[in-house]
Amino acid sequence: MYDVVVAFRVAFDGRAFSSPAGGVRRYVTELVTAIGRVDPAIDLVAVGASTETQLPANVGRVPAAWSAPTNLGWAATGLPIALRRTAFDVFHAPAYTAPLWGVAPLVVTIHDVSYARRPEWYPHASDPTRRAFYRASARRATRIITDSRFSQTEIVAAYRIAADRIDVVPLAAGAIFTADSAIPREPIVLHVGDLHPRRNLAVVLDAVIELRRSIDTCRDLRFVVAGVDRGSLAPLEQRAHDSGARDALLYAGCPDDAELCRWYRRASVFAYPSRYEGFGLPVLEAMACGAPVVASSSASVPEVVGDAGPCLDPDDGRGWREAIAGLLSNPERARDASARSLARAALFSWDRTARETLAVYRRVRGS
Repeated sequence: MYDVVVAFRVAFDGRAFSSPAGGVRRYVTELVTAIGRVDPAIDLVAVGASTETQLPANVGRVPAAWSAPTNLGWAATGLPIALRRTAFDVFHAPAYTAPLWGVAPLVVTIHDVSYARRPEWYPHASDPTRRAFYRASARRATRIITDSRFSQTEIVAAYRIAADRIDVVPLAAGAIFTADSAIPREPIVLHVGDLHPRRNLAVVLDAVIELRRSIDTCRDLRFVVAGVDRGSLAPLEQRAHDSGARDALLYAGCPDDAELCRWYRRASVFAYPSRYEGFGLPVLEAMACGAPVVASSSASVPEVVGDAGPCLDPDDGRGWREAIAGLLSNPERARDASARSLARAALFSWDRTARETLAVYRRVRGS
């Protein structure tokens, strides 16, 4: 008599693979690819992914059902209807929103709840509806996955959900993000991430402008910012113009991974002064490329940075100037910071993320 091997099938919201949010696309793509390495027997399907969406080789495609043409409509109609026609053991909603009925067991990933905890940063008319939708998705979940201890505590506070329903599973840098000692560091202070008020970028721009004025060797120093502009670029450009140092700021647009890796390798300092992060993946990518890091002491950022670099009060302008200047003026300190960045980044991997996520799936299977 032979043992019967029963496949373990995990269904994903297929729209995540083409999400306009780059972080969501990276998360779900890296996660399912790593699951394929860690446990190739797991059957993965993307429900509702468009035929134009390129999926990882280990992910199958399940057609979408008819859906009302909104995110809420997809969660209320298209996705749950499609899932009623699909056999699965666990459904994973990898970015905040989940089917509103008929789907269990349900795992929802919530990367952060800044929209709930700091709604003043999201003044658009539709945001109250979005916040209610996110709350409903969180409360329906069998289990929630989040990226950091900080986000776990924020989800508890925002949604009154018990902490023991929330699993903390850290993210990782992609394989492309590696150091290259043959590429010289340039007089660049780099920031990567959407240009949003919570990123607090003026504190670094002011530091760069002051260092250009006060230190001869920093005359050519530039603050390079890369990411989607969410309304913060124009005020930064005006600030640089008003200071008489328009060329102190360079907007690098939205580079692909290869170009982004080059920026990380070229930067003498990676600066991350954010007031609120659920994880802070660009910090980890920069460290994986050996960039010396100066980061915020707020939210989840210290969990990622560890002992790789100083974590400063985001409003401590003098502290930011001194920390950046110390790395620029002291080659030995910069080399030590680079080595600590690499050592810290090595503690994170997508295979680890996959294994810990699979443990969540197995925990909820049959719930």
